Amino acid sequence: MKNQAQLITYVDRFGGGNLAALQALLTGPLAGLFGGVHLLPFFHPIDGADAGFDPIDHLSVDARLGHWDDVRRLSEHIEVMGDVIVNHVSSQSPQFLDYQARGADSPYAGLFLRMDTVFPNGAREADLLGIYRPRPGLPFTPYTTAAGRELLWTTFTPQQLDIDVQHPQGKAYLSSILQRFADSGIRMVRLDAVGYAIKQAGTSCFMEPATFAFIAAFAAEARALGIEVLVEIHSHHQRQIDIARQVDWVYDFALPPLLLHALFNGTAEALKRWIAIRPSNALTVLDTHDGIGIIDIGADARAGLPGLVPPAELDRLVDQIHEASGGQSRQATGAAASNLDLYQVNCTYYDALGRDDEAYLLARAVQCFLPGIPQVYYVGLLAGHNDMDLLARTRVGRDINRHHYTPAEIQADLQRPVVQRLCALLKLRNTHAAFNGRFHLASSDEHALHLAWEGEGGERLVLKADFRTRRFEITEDGIARAL
Repeated sequence: MKNQAQLITYVDRFGGGNLAALQALLTGPLAGLFGGVHLLPFFHPIDGADAGFDPIDHLSVDARLGHWDDVRRLSEHIEVMGDVIVNHVSSQSPQFLDYQARGADSPYAGLFLRMDTVFPNGAREADLLGIYRPRPGLPFTPYTTAAGRELLWTTFTPQQLDIDVQHPQGKAYLSSILQRFADSGIRMVRLDAVGYAIKQAGTSCFMEPATFAFIAAFAAEARALGIEVLVEIHSHHQRQIDIARQVDWVYDFALPPLLLHALFNGTAEALKRWIAIRPSNALTVLDTHDGIGIIDIGADARAGLPGLVPPAELDRLVDQIHEASGGQSRQATGAAASNLDLYQVNCTYYDALGRDDEAYLLARAVQCFLPGIPQVYYVGLLAGHNDMDLLARTRVGRDINRHHYTPAEIQADLQRPVVQRLCALLKLRNTHAAFNGRFHLASSDEHALHLAWEGEGGERLVLKADFRTRRFEITEDGIARAL
């Protein structure tokens, strides 16, 4: 993976609606800003029950976006990352429809995970209550197939049927996706929802030792095809550290809420404690297609592990986001908007900071100065506002941060000073030799943060951020550098 910033975007929501238009945007107006692009699900269809994360056909590009040849052409200009949706497939997939019709005679009978596969002798109440799930209720949905009435695992929604990744058919299905990606020039994959992939009786069915073994085996298969692996896990911060030791890349999901905590409260102490221990093989993010994670800096009561901030401050942080966004995030979070992700607040990062340009750029500067690869969400690139109209139409909380940008909107937003300064920051991050050198967390006051990089040739960049005043300065070899 290039040591340059990445863009994360939907193909159809960012200026043109297809892969060819996105390539023209990345090689035209956005040239020099990104070394890679993470294409959110572009498979058939992109508009299912979960915005593409419930593929009917993971091996086909949605015809509205283009074809695999378009993916390959894009990969010739910029590194491309794609999602391997490890945990589930759509209930409308041809594999499941065949299984529904033919039952045990279907060649896909072993692809779908049934409750009795994991609990052949039945499950006790304690077994069911011990299953970790990010949404209310139990992870099962009754379906009628040729075999009769069955309880199938559905970790996320009833339309997303969990795959038995340990069955030969499940393994073959996932291997076919990897091969298709490799053939199309994709050199990085994100394992979506992989923490839930392995289910074993008597466990939480989330990030157990068997899950790590599965990730290791899958990553080895990917590497043999020349593909790096990013693991997506929302969990306690110590678990992220443990996971990072065993994979190519993880997300730094603790960073977004910690930066908000620092900016709201004028103290960088919790943030500095995390920087001192965080893994360096991380993609730093402030925003993604999902909400702003809260669980990542909270305590793990089940394991008796403290969080990065105390519970009262965590509760207050959620309220502070709601206040800064003028109450808009409250309308998109929790039961208010059919949002079932219990650990996320839905809001653009720019609106979470009350549309304060300096605070927003300070947060982006910290993101770019931390070890790892900065990944910038398409709405965040344009310092986007909450899309309340889209939220009103769909009543899906995460749509508040999934705006459909027209080419004209992109051109207009690229002229805004806050966006131009962010673009200058990204170009600095991509080109300055210091970022290929050594990182140092310097001592500073409680309300300040000093991050320094020194290149092999003596090049030196320092970020000095003050969370009390919401101001920051970047110096190059001791001389202030304007953005």
